[in-house]
Amino acid sequence: MLTVIENISEKIADVFESLGYKREYGAVSVSARPDLCQFQCNSCFAAAKEARKAPFDIAAEVAEAASKQEIFTKVEAVRPGFVNITVTDEYLVSCVNELISNGNFGIKQVGAGKNLIVDYGGANVAKPLHIGHLRPAILGEALKRMARICGYNAIGDVHMGDWGMPLGLVIAELYVRHPEWKCFCDEFDPAVDKVEGITVDDLNEIYPFASKKSKEDEEFKELAHKMTCDLQDRKPNIFAVWQEIMRISVADLKKNYGKLGVSFELWYGESDSDKYIPELLEILDNKGLSRVDDGALVVDVADDDDKSPMPPVIVKKSDGSSNYATTDLATILQREQDYAPAAIWYVVDKRQALHFKQVFRAAKKSEIVNADCDMYHLGNGTMNGSDGKPFKTRDGGVMRLEELLNSVVSAVMEKLSENAYASEEEKLDAANKIAMAAIKFGDMINQPTKDYVFDIDKFISFEGKTGSYLLYTVTRINSIMRKAGECGEKISGIWSDAERDIIIRMLLTCDVFQRAINEKAPNVIAENAYFAACDFSRFYHDCRIIDEADENKKSSRLALCKAVNDYLKMQLNVLGIETVEKM
Repeated sequence: MLTVIENISEKIADVFESLGYKREYGAVSVSARPDLCQFQCNSCFAAAKEARKAPFDIAAEVAEAASKQEIFTKVEAVRPGFVNITVTDEYLVSCVNELISNGNFGIKQVGAGKNLIVDYGGANVAKPLHIGHLRPAILGEALKRMARICGYNAIGDVHMGDWGMPLGLVIAELYVRHPEWKCFCDEFDPAVDKVEGITVDDLNEIYPFASKKSKEDEEFKELAHKMTCDLQDRKPNIFAVWQEIMRISVADLKKNYGKLGVSFELWYGESDSDKYIPELLEILDNKGLSRVDDGALVVDVADDDDKSPMPPVIVKKSDGSSNYATTDLATILQREQDYAPAAIWYVVDKRQALHFKQVFRAAKKSEIVNADCDMYHLGNGTMNGSDGKPFKTRDGGVMRLEELLNSVVSAVMEKLSENAYASEEEKLDAANKIAMAAIKFGDMINQPTKDYVFDIDKFISFEGKTGSYLLYTVTRINSIMRKAGECGEKISGIWSDAERDIIIRMLLTCDVFQRAINEKAPNVIAENAYFAACDFSRFYHDCRIIDEADENKKSSRLALCKAVNDYLKMQLNVLGIETVEKM
């Protein structure tokens, strides 16, 4: 199915060709001046250079010839050489009905048959999620959903931090507090014995305590280092303690990510890549890429055209241990062997840009990943408070994600207090969905790489560029459809500018999603959804719908309402936002 722009471009290309010019000059785009026309062709300037004519003369030729085609209501040459194009309402109506029946709003399946890994979340085992985990989680989830609607087999991987010194610190502190536990005895048999009860609250308290302690107590630091080594050597009793920590932590992480509407197909961590490290190091050695530098094993990744220093990647530290670069490269090797991905996208803080540039170069140089694999780091900005600094608790600490979510839900509950809900349970369900919409849309309306200010009052407002406004628009359409009882089957005509604007916006869906996937930019979808809601609001205020006397108009407008409802819900779903029936 050709998009509207592709179809119109074909028609204009036919005209250029019939006049003796190249077909490629027929490219059409959305008008930058919608008050003058709907579409425009700007290629007469390029054609003029080749033909040695004035651009306006070519534009005039094209406009005159194109005007004879039935789908155009007006084609006009405008100085110095633009072709302004307006199509007939009949053409728009036929296109939008075809688009609606398509079931996917014409979004092209550019990723069909391709595997895509989206690495996001970045949770650490034995630590609670904090607000720094918010942006990677919701941006990554949206990217995955965007990719899926464009045909990719998109796979989300949480890629947990579960194998380094932080786990050694936790296990060491458990040992100090509970030396009597059988799991800390060499006689421990993991096939028979169980690890004593460890709770989520224990883990949340222990890690920061142990981390601080290791900076002040050298003996404890050495113990933590030994526990880390024992873990990575898979010493049975220490490995069993780690497995229990993993069981408890992952269950808690799934619960908290679930509140965000974020899910992962793979719950892999650094530990899963550990067994690939020997193979990785062997590949680097066989290809002559690794060398010893001051006791460490490194890989040079600098290019001759680098404008700033590019340090080598350390793949094995001088003490023989691995680091983030090692496990990231081993994970790439694992992913290539398991999925042969066409792309791997990472949603991680933008301050990690150098790390990923080094890792990607090492992966391509060593050929552990296909040369055509699109390896991309979407470096997200920070979520800031009203002072412009990273969001903190009142006492200046890092806020737990659960605390943030609860505070927004409470604010929405207060806002809904005067609304008539059938039950408190129904109101709480709506409040949770509105809160998530407010948080997610408040984030994703911004460019992912930019910092933004978290403003609860603004985000939960039912007016303005907010997720709450979008949900309110959906509930308004739901109300219209409930009152109408039946919806029209097809859009049969256009009787107002408002209807025409909505239809054109829906017809440009494929182009919007193509731009969003190319730029890895959920904000493009968020922006389009917001303007679609604005278009509907104008239509709602300008046009009679339920009380329209003309049955043909009424049926058509109700069909348009349903189409817009489906259109908004589709985009909100891509952004990971659930709708509500009423507000």
